[in-house]
Order: sequence, then C-alpha cells, then structure tokens
Amino acid sequence: MALYSAAAAVLSGLERGEGGLKSLVYGSDFPHARQLYALVAETLRYGPVLEALLDGAELLRVEKKLPPLLAKVLVYDLLFGKGLKCGGRWKALARRHRARLEAELARLKVRRGVSRNEDLLEPAPGAGPEALQVPRYVRVNVLKTCVDDVVEFFKRQGYSFLGRASSVEELKILSGKKFLLDLHLAELLVFPPQTDFHDNRLYTSGHIILQDKASCLPAFLLSPSAGSHVIDACAAPGNKTSHLAAILKNKGHIFAFDVDTKRLATMNTMLMRAGVTSFKLAQQDFLTVDPHDPKYSKVKYILLDPSCSGSGMVARLPLEEAAPSAERLQALAGFQRRVLSHALRFPALQRLAYSTCSVHREENEDVVHAVLQEQGSAFRLVNAFPSWPCRGLATFPGADCCLRASPADTLTQGFFVAVLERCGEEAAVPSSLPAATEENLQQEEGVEPGAAPPKKRRRKKQCVKV
Repeated sequence: MALYSAAAAVLSGLERGEGGLKSLVYGSDFPHARQLYALVAETLRYGPVLEALLDGAELLRVEKKLPPLLAKVLVYDLLFGKGLKCGGRWKALARRHRARLEAELARLKVRRGVSRNEDLLEPAPGAGPEALQVPRYVRVNVLKTCVDDVVEFFKRQGYSFLGRASSVEELKILSGKKFLLDLHLAELLVFPPQTDFHDNRLYTSGHIILQDKASCLPAFLLSPSAGSHVIDACAAPGNKTSHLAAILKNKGHIFAFDVDTKRLATMNTMLMRAGVTSFKLAQQDFLTVDPHDPKYSKVKYILLDPSCSGSGMVARLPLEEAAPSAERLQALAGFQRRVLSHALRFPALQRLAYSTCSVHREENEDVVHAVLQEQGSAFRLVNAFPSWPCRGLATFPGADCCLRASPADTLTQGFFVAVLERCGEEAAVPSSLPAATEENLQQEEGVEPGAAPPKKRRRKKQCVKV
C-alpha cells in the first residue's frame, strides 16, 4: 500500500502547489524514488483518461471512502501499468470493480475510434501532438557492458534491431518490438514510446540507464578526459553523474553535490548499482563550496544542471509547472546566474557545461549572456555540436552556439545546453567521443587556426556478457 499512498500524496502536493514532481518524489519517505516517480508521471499522463473511466464506471459514487487521487493511481496500475501488486484492502476494492472498469475502457476506445491504450492519450495543454511521441531512450552503461552485447540481449528477448538511425524521421516511426542505435550518441539505443524496462534485468543490474537523449547531452559535450577531476554541481538523481563516470572510464574523480539527504541516498544506491567507483558525494549547497579549497585544485571540468522550472519535461504537469509566473522565473534565473558565476571561479576550470530542462530564455540564453558579460574575456561560448539541428535563440551574438532540444524538433524532452571554455586554452577533443563527433567538435570556436587535430586513441572494448 505504501507505493500507492505515496503516489497519491505526491499528486496531492502537486495540486496544492507544494513543489515540482521531482522534489515531491524525492522529498517523500518512500524508499524507491524511481519507482514512485514513474508511477506518478504515468498517472499524470493518463489523467484525463482515468477521469473519464472513473466517471463512466461511477467508481467514486459506489466507493465513497476511496480518495479520488488514490483511485486514479490504483486504476492506472490496474489497467495500464504492471497490475496491482500491493495495496491491501484498496487493492481488493479495485479488483472487485475490474470488470466494470475494463468494460468502460472498451467503450471509451469505441467512442474515440482507437484500438490501443496509447491512442487515448491527448497532448498536454500547450503542447503539440509530438509531445507524446518521445521515444524510450536507453543508455548502455559501458562501465559494465558494451553496446554489442546489449543489442544481442534484446534480440534474444524478441526485439528486432534495425541498425543505426540515419535521421530523426526513422525514430518517429519506431513501433512494436523494434529498436535502433541513435544517430548522434553511439551508446544510446532507441525504442518506441512507452516501452517499459523498469523490471528488465539489464536495468535492475545497472547495465542500462533509462535516460532521455537530451539529458545525455551535457556530459557528452563536456567530455572530460580520463583521469580528470570533475564537479557535478547539482547532481541528484545521478544519471548525468553516472554518464560522466562512463566517459571517464572510472578514472579520475567526480565531486557530486546536492542539498537533499534523501536524494543523495538514492543517488548513492544508483551509482553503486551502475558500477561507479570514482566519486564522492557531499550534502552541500554548491554555492557554499570554496573554489580555492585545495581538494578542488585539479578540477578542470564542471557539469552544472541547476534547479529550473522543468518546463521542458513532456510529462510535467499540472499546467502551472509548464507556465511558471514571471516572479518565479526571475527568482530561478537569479539563482542560476549566481551558481553559474560561482562555478566559473574555480581556478583550474577549463570547460563547463550548463544545462536546464527549461524552455524559457530567462533560464537559458539570458543567464548565459549575463554571466559572460560579467566575465569579460575570461570565458567564451563553444560552438558545441555544430551538426545538432536545434540552436539557441538569437537573443545575443553567438547564442546559436548553444543547443536546444524539443519533442517537435529532436524527439526529446525540452532541454538547453551551453558549453563554456576558458579563453586562451586550446580546446582538447577527448578521445572517448565517436569519430563523427570529434570531427564536429574540432570545428568549435576558439581552436587555433591550423592547429593539429588531436590524435585519436582507439582501444578495444572489453565487453561484459549480459
């Protein structure tokens, strides 16, 4: 019962405006945050459908003691999720009405002229139909295995591998048990939307990470070389930290900060499961970290993904979350400017990736522009990933060096990334990047004309069977 009551409590907190989905989930007492997050997010996504089913089946009229939000969670898991696996008397209650609910679901499909549950979904307010067609992205954790072995594993499970995608259009038409290798990121597999791997043994063992493609961009573009010291400034829940560790090949050191004890505990579990060894977690506000502390004297790379409005998240509801007030945007932007300025104070810093899951320029281009103006000629924007199709808004000269992502243009969550580099430093291209990306990054702004391209070091991958 703990899972369903925790999910209903998070939904109640969202309705009362007590916080965002992520903060409420990680602030709850439920021990399995990812399981809770997935259940709440999916219940929100199916919200209008669940309301129609509850009304049509008259469940709340018949069961007057059943709280409406708990009813939504129960009916979601009963009809669209993994089936009720706990719940005590509420589970028994929901199962008593299963036939009525299934009949109402069938009638709803007939009325709307659809055959699949997914076709009942409607776009979130203010979002286009593309918002619900973001594929399931699966990052292969190269600390534990390799792409070839994961592909073979899924083929043994009945999936058909279609090779490497050549365009976003190929990702749009994925269906059934088919999957592709992403066209940009060499360790990212792409499955049809709503494909669920939370119970797959590759996920539970840490061999794969369920991470949206846009969320992979910050660590990918920061690309610290093996052996480097790196800071992940706002680290929980840890997907980007584990990605950094994979790029570092567990060589070097990652300092990861977050202010929330529960989020750090969950993150520690996740990192251990992923086989990450070269990290140190600290429950500390990054703004209070002393850049001149000797322990950070070798930090050359910083990944900064600060708190934001979350307006780019496809599943982020209710509407108020997607359209924050002007006052809240200004407050967030002020914090983001402070934390970015603070990060640039680390004396050995060479390269920084700043990212948000926000669509608002106030949190993205405006923050980067303001901080660059403060810095004078100390740092510059890098023209990161020139082949990426979606660029920064033209709010200041050079803003097109930044990257944006969106469901419509890149089939990802809404995202923003800017890469900053210290002036006077030659832009080194890490050998861990795929060859095509090395070629792109060699075109970055600031590389001296005529400079010899970095030598590529190719190592044979030792695959761990899965």
